[in-house]
Amino acid sequence: MNPALALLEFDSIAVGIEAGDAMVKRAPIGLLYSGTVQPGKYLVLIAGDVASVEESLAAGVGLGGEALLDTVFLPDVHPEVVTALRGNRTFDAAESLGIIETRTVAAIIEAADAAIKGASVTVAQIEMADGLGGKGYALFGGTLSEVEAAVAAGVAAVKPAQVIAEVVIAQLHDEMRQDIMAGPFFAERIKDAE
Repeated sequence: MNPALALLEFDSIAVGIEAGDAMVKRAPIGLLYSGTVQPGKYLVLIAGDVASVEESLAAGVGLGGEALLDTVFLPDVHPEVVTALRGNRTFDAAESLGIIETRTVAAIIEAADAAIKGASVTVAQIEMADGLGGKGYALFGGTLSEVEAAVAAGVAAVKPAQVIAEVVIAQLHDEMRQDIMAGPFFAERIKDAE
């Protein structure tokens, strides 16, 4: 069984730190990552057994109040989502590409998990917050019908107001695929150009 994962997204750094502290004091968790992201948000990500994560999440939500922008709780997170969150990128040539873009980090994690569970696709990439104005996006690769099903499942899993865009490209050009997989940030890509 996969571990449970939860993420809380705050628009106050101080409240986020306070909530993160309360979360780790409430129940034993296996993993805690917290920190600032652009534009001035604070994220707290926890993972562990379902009961502990659920208990810790309740503590964070209880303290978050109006500073809490969004949350996600995945009692059985898909391993490809975890791999993509860690920055791994994968996308095979000649695959269709699905893209979901959301207003919050929590929403893109929830959408990515639902997408990979709803269709036979790979999570090619998940990008979150920094350099994106706080938004998130996920890329999915596979056959056209599976990518369409994944994007539909991912979008259906989050609140409609959180979705900025959903796109399916039937066959991404190889040059575009290589460019996307090289890195998401334009300034870095130009700086490294020969």
